[in-house]
Amino acid sequence: MKRTWWKESVVYQIYPISFKDSNGDGVGDLRGILSKLDYLQDLGVDVVWICPIYQSPGHDNGYDISDYYKIDPAFGTMEDFDELLEGLHARGMKLMMDLVLNHTSDEHPWFLESRKSKDNPKRDYYIWRKGKNGGPPNNWESYFSGSVWEYDERTDEYYLHLYSKHQPDLNWENPAVIRELHDMVKWWLQKGVDGFRFDAIAHIAKAKGLPDADNPQQTPTVRAYELFSNLDDVHTLLQDLYDNVLYYYDIMTVGETSGLGPEEALCYVGDDRRELNMTFQFEHMFLDAASAGSGKWDVVPWKLTDLKEVISRWQTVLHGRGWNANYLCNHDQPRAVSRFGNDQEPYRIPSAKMLATFLHMLEGTPYIYQGEEIGMTNVVFDSIDDYRDVETLNYYEEQRRNGVPEADIMRAIHLKSRDNARTPMQWDAGPQAGFTTAESAWIRVNPNHERINVEEAIRNPDSIYHYYKELIRLRKEHAVIVYGAYELLLPDHPQIYAFTRKLEKSRLLVILNFSSEEPVFEWPVEAMEPEDIELLISNYAPQEHEDLLNLPLRPYEARVYLKRY
Repeated sequence: MKRTWWKESVVYQIYPISFKDSNGDGVGDLRGILSKLDYLQDLGVDVVWICPIYQSPGHDNGYDISDYYKIDPAFGTMEDFDELLEGLHARGMKLMMDLVLNHTSDEHPWFLESRKSKDNPKRDYYIWRKGKNGGPPNNWESYFSGSVWEYDERTDEYYLHLYSKHQPDLNWENPAVIRELHDMVKWWLQKGVDGFRFDAIAHIAKAKGLPDADNPQQTPTVRAYELFSNLDDVHTLLQDLYDNVLYYYDIMTVGETSGLGPEEALCYVGDDRRELNMTFQFEHMFLDAASAGSGKWDVVPWKLTDLKEVISRWQTVLHGRGWNANYLCNHDQPRAVSRFGNDQEPYRIPSAKMLATFLHMLEGTPYIYQGEEIGMTNVVFDSIDDYRDVETLNYYEEQRRNGVPEADIMRAIHLKSRDNARTPMQWDAGPQAGFTTAESAWIRVNPNHERINVEEAIRNPDSIYHYYKELIRLRKEHAVIVYGAYELLLPDHPQIYAFTRKLEKSRLLVILNFSSEEPVFEWPVEAMEPEDIELLISNYAPQEHEDLLNLPLRPYEARVYLKRY
């Protein structure tokens, strides 16, 4: 297996609007990030991934880009960006940009030209079609509810948007669009950025002819999914981007590619594919959905056995052939400790540490989302007026129109709103959590910041923060944590997730209790003899006179043992 820097790295994701405000306007910015570089260096991360900071009207918090070559004034200036890049590099860290190539803002100059007339030179930069039978060109539904088609009165045609109507999809069948995007990617690489997370990259190719989706058993979005996701042409387009641009730079790339399993992912990340280094998979993000077609808001309890099955397939199929990007939460998902652990006391701290152990002991590059390292939780706002996410607001209005009781709507939002991850970073116990000096932030801070914050975490040597630091240190020290082959143990156990990692003469045994109960772990002697082993890390102090052959696990306990042969 080829060893590379991006396999050995730990990535920290920053959602800039919510990370740190430097000028008191209630909005996070680049100079705010600059002020926290020493914090990130102390944590030990290698790569900082920053969500979009390009010029944008902000209809989808920066994922609607109106100018790829400019920094949005809300975040600062290009000089601020250059200083940030230099500051990261001076501290031995790298910068990964978040780049949207599937769509732009409807305020991008290309789109403003495109909608002027049918014969405008930029018309074909986007996907325009005539209506059909008095309605949209087809029956596809947007991720943000409603049709993917928006009628434009000026030219009596519709344009396609898989997301918000303010995010028209680019036409990747137009060579001029491809040249423009290649040039833009090259421009950022020449500035010195160290990689890209490609947003919605699986959607850049659509089915020829844009036919109707015809599976009546599924919701419109799901049944149309195969018509605009992971099509063969996506790979052709990515290989072209790699051969013409990415190949010439020592960078890391990760794609957002939902809707596929590990076998399909190899088409993106296989060592011989010339496309991406890794992709974000979404299978574990749908374990709490009632059914494949019900959407994310219809929440049911998830099962540990299902999580094992999903993660184990990705670990084993990609081993030696591709590379995993491992994560438990991000800017689009609920907080990890609230979803996969237990955010109620006294379990929040041990379960957050257990989840961190799980994440960092898997094969693949671990991604930490801001606040995850201090155990930030979901937020429970009483009123829809406190929410800002366009997807959440659209869902609320749609459910109200359908007569769903307010309490049921808010219950789903409390569990799954993207704003759970977007409340401001909790730096201290002050009025605005140390995020801003303004009277209020762009979105309310989580009230629990008075007890969950960075200042307190750094002060407490037994905090989640210091546990993350130790996990990151161990990963740099032991190659088996990075490159070791994964083998699942106890596949049917409802509470314990255990696996081994093996590389040359080193072997790890990872034991994780995903419950508040106290199951007994029966040591699998065939996996690793319990003699001459080292306890690398645990979120509890070992008990005296422990019987390792029949080891009682405390609530959310995590243990990692190392044996050298």
